[in-house]
Amino acid sequence: MSFNPKLSVITVVFNNVRDIERTMLSVLGQTYTNIEYIIIDGQSTDGTLQLARQYQHRISKLISEKDKGIYDAMNKGLTVATGDYVIFMNSGDEFYAPDTVANVFTSADDADIYYGETEMIDNDGRSLGQRRHQAPAAFTWRDFKYGMSVSHQAIYIKRALTEPYDSRYQLSADIDWIIRAAKKAKKIVNVNRYVAKYLVGGMSKTKHRQSLQERFNIMRRYYGLIPTILNHFVIAINLGWYWLKNKRTND
Repeated sequence: MSFNPKLSVITVVFNNVRDIERTMLSVLGQTYTNIEYIIIDGQSTDGTLQLARQYQHRISKLISEKDKGIYDAMNKGLTVATGDYVIFMNSGDEFYAPDTVANVFTSADDADIYYGETEMIDNDGRSLGQRRHQAPAAFTWRDFKYGMSVSHQAIYIKRALTEPYDSRYQLSADIDWIIRAAKKAKKIVNVNRYVAKYLVGGMSKTKHRQSLQERFNIMRRYYGLIPTILNHFVIAINLGWYWLKNKRTND
């Protein structure tokens, strides 16, 4: 492989002994070898840290200390990362297959951003199918106006383009973070394959109203108030059609 960039894979975890090993094995089992694996643990007390330490000889950096929330932990990961590219594969999520990273970097040389499609999985690792937001054929920073069309786990960004996550947002800072990077990107490549498995749930589901408010504020900031209001009517229509279609399928 002529194009062989260093990839920093960052996993953020706190008290998730049930899922952390599955995520770690997904990273450590990649056929692509130029990977720097960083785990940021929020000082777990349920056995997560002890489990991670069993693989410490294969982990580049393992940091366990209290943090101010998930995005503070992610910022710690960015601070210590040294790779040409970064991707966040947080506890419970996985690379789609062992050859995923290799396939991403053979798809094109020296892109600013690579992205692909995401499969949803449940707590038992069973497939729930494709995300409702299908990844666009061509992606720009404007594509988030109708929602997060590329999942956080499915986007590889040149580290030089990344900035810290905005601490104003507790649940949706990843949207703002990707938009900021995408605005600076010149070459964005769709690898046209599944690249990640996303564990359904998380804080954005349990605190759904706060998450939606943050997303609205982020979209208003980048796309303007009136367009964001109009776009949310489209989002509501699309969501209603999605649930109706799936209800018919299930019936």
